[in-house]
Amino acid sequence: MKEKTILISGAGIAGPTLAYWLKAAGFAPTLVESAPALRSGGYVVDFWGLGYDIAERMGLLEPINRVGYHVREMRIVDDRGERITGFGTSVFAELTGGRYVTLARSDLSRLLFEAIKDRTETIFGDEVFSLEQQADGVEVQFKRAGRRRFDLVIGTDGLHSQVRKLAFGPTDRFEKHLGYAVAAIEVRGYRPRDEDVYIIYGQPGRMLGRFTQHDDRTLFLFVFTTEGSVLPAQLDPQKAMLREKFRDAGWETPRVLDELDQTQELYLDDVSQIRMDSWSRDRVALAGDAAFCVSLLAGQGSALAMISAYVLAGELARADGRHDEAFAKYERLLRAFIGSKQRGAERFAAVFAPKTGWGLQFRNQVIKAFSIPGLARLAVGRDVIDRLQLPEYRWPAAG
Repeated sequence: MKEKTILISGAGIAGPTLAYWLKAAGFAPTLVESAPALRSGGYVVDFWGLGYDIAERMGLLEPINRVGYHVREMRIVDDRGERITGFGTSVFAELTGGRYVTLARSDLSRLLFEAIKDRTETIFGDEVFSLEQQADGVEVQFKRAGRRRFDLVIGTDGLHSQVRKLAFGPTDRFEKHLGYAVAAIEVRGYRPRDEDVYIIYGQPGRMLGRFTQHDDRTLFLFVFTTEGSVLPAQLDPQKAMLREKFRDAGWETPRVLDELDQTQELYLDDVSQIRMDSWSRDRVALAGDAAFCVSLLAGQGSALAMISAYVLAGELARADGRHDEAFAKYERLLRAFIGSKQRGAERFAAVFAPKTGWGLQFRNQVIKAFSIPGLARLAVGRDVIDRLQLPEYRWPAAG
């Protein structure tokens, strides 16, 4: 097979995973990332299912479990910090056979990148500026590095994908807003610390979560309704928005808002999904959130990104590089599976941060009922268990 050159835009989760398996298939991937270095901070993700299986095939389970967390409880508290309800997370361990871990998304990205950094050309601090598809390749104009030619281009650059905009059209054609925004900050030295417990304080239309991390760090996650408002792009207006949205909230909220004064990194984005009729166009394809973002609140986006990257690389290997055949099979294999995950994510968003007082009370009663044997398994089982058989591929250049 002639070694094909493949440009991958985005060094988050799908990008390094795709580079790893494309290299194992005998292709020549190049990874470009707009940020000057791997991103840090952000939020934590729950990691299980087929994504976990792929990480095992990449030899990453030991470091993932070392940097990750094994959460014991999800606890909901009232204005005074007293427990209203909650549940132990053992049900997830049961449903996944113990193959379940929570970790920072940036840690997962770093571990994936370390698996390919010495074998894959990587360009940081640059991005695709324009694409020109031709019969035998794609002419890529980078923002800083000039022009280069590749056989294929794959966009793994997330919800706001630049590759998707260039090849398919503007984001608003494909983005479905779920009516929420999410923000995350990390704080050092915060007290109290509740190890391996995820604590949630909720009011109608807004939620604040606290999660204790390694190295004396604490993650705070804000979720709130947006009612169609546009999120600010600059740090100070973002802080002002959070202060306004949560100004009269109870529990530890005033102390957390005070921590914004010291915060220089703040993650803020809409809670949205990407819905597309096709994930490829000629020699350009999409994977991960760029193709089918299920929404940040779903908790499984990173695993789905790895699944899509693995299958895309495997189908290119199986088709001996014939991209039209590979792209079509990749989509046939995953579209129904991804669709089911998107529908589950919509249900989960409504449960995570109910918009009404009645909805909040109903959510708390449902969670309280999880203590009944078997009910939690019945309620969340269909969304936790991956009902997809991971294809087996040959990897001629593996290792």
